[in-house]
Amino acid sequence: MPFSSPRNRKPRQPLNEAALYEYAVRSLGRKMRTVAELKRLMRTRVEKDDTGEAKMDAVIARLKEHRYLNDTRYAADYTRLRQENEKFGKRRIQQDLIQRGVHSDIIAKTLDAAYEGLPEEVQIRRFLERKRVRQPQDDKQTARVLRMLVRAGFSTGGIFKVLKQWNVPEETLAAIETLDTDAFDEPQEQ
Repeated sequence: MPFSSPRNRKPRQPLNEAALYEYAVRSLGRKMRTVAELKRLMRTRVEKDDTGEAKMDAVIARLKEHRYLNDTRYAADYTRLRQENEKFGKRRIQQDLIQRGVHSDIIAKTLDAAYEGLPEEVQIRRFLERKRVRQPQDDKQTARVLRMLVRAGFSTGGIFKVLKQWNVPEETLAAIETLDTDAFDEPQEQ
C-alpha cells in the first residue's frame, strides 16, 4: 500500500451521538481521562458547530451518569499515583492537573487532602531516595539537585532546609539564593 499523506485522506464523517458515546467509552477504556481531555478527543469526531457541542455535552452527561467520567476521582487517583510512585511535590501535581483541565477547586481540595500532615522535608527526602541522589560535593552538583527538586514540584524553602541539613556550605546556598528562584515557586497556569 503506498504511503498516503494526511492531505490525501478523505475527511472523517462526523459521528452520531451513539457512535460518539462508543468512541468515548473506548477512549476511557484505554486511559483515564478528564472531561476536558475527552472533549478535546471528541471534538475531532463531531461537527464544528453547535450540533457537535450538543452531542459532546450529551455524551459527557451520559458518561457521568454511568460513573465512567469523574474529574474528582481522576484528580484523587492521579495525585495518589504521582505521590506514591514518583514522589512528586504538590506544585508539580498541581501543574499537571491544571494542564489536564481539572477545575482549580477540585485540585485544591484533592491536594490539601493528599498532602495533609506530610511535611515537605519528608517528601523531598523520599524523592531524593527514589532518585538515589547523594549529598552534593560541590556548587555544580548542588545546583543540579536544586533544579531537580524544583522541577519535581517542591518549594525553594523546603529545598533549602534539606540542603542545610546536608551541610551544604553557606556560600553555595547564598549564591543559589541570589538566583531568581521565586519564578519556580509560582504554579504555571494555562
